[in-house]
Amino acid sequence: MSSLIPLCNSNDLVNGGRAVPFDIVYAGQTCRAFAIRYQGQVHAYLNRCTHVAMEMDYQPDRFFDASGSWLMCATHGANYQPDTGACAGGPCRGGLVKIDLSEQGGVVRWHTAYNLKPLEF
Repeated sequence: MSSLIPLCNSNDLVNGGRAVPFDIVYAGQTCRAFAIRYQGQVHAYLNRCTHVAMEMDYQPDRFFDASGSWLMCATHGANYQPDTGACAGGPCRGGLVKIDLSEQGGVVRWHTAYNLKPLEF
């Protein structure tokens, strides 16, 4: 069963801007995740490149390339589609792990799942 965990205020996420980081337990391991806004919609992913399992941001909470069109892994240059997490080019091996979000009443919430849990779970 899924739970809704408050993550941030809606205005904390700007199209193509800084991400809001958060920690989760994914498949039994503590991991970083991030939420972004792209074309008005909120999206979240595990902060783990599919090429090599390392964090992707080139500066803290920065994932978009200079054009604001792609999420980019700073280490190897893999590019991902911001709305789906699908590989868009470079040395990716599949898409990013997507985390479901919802936005209502000025608050963004993430949805737990069988393999995505809050730290205190």
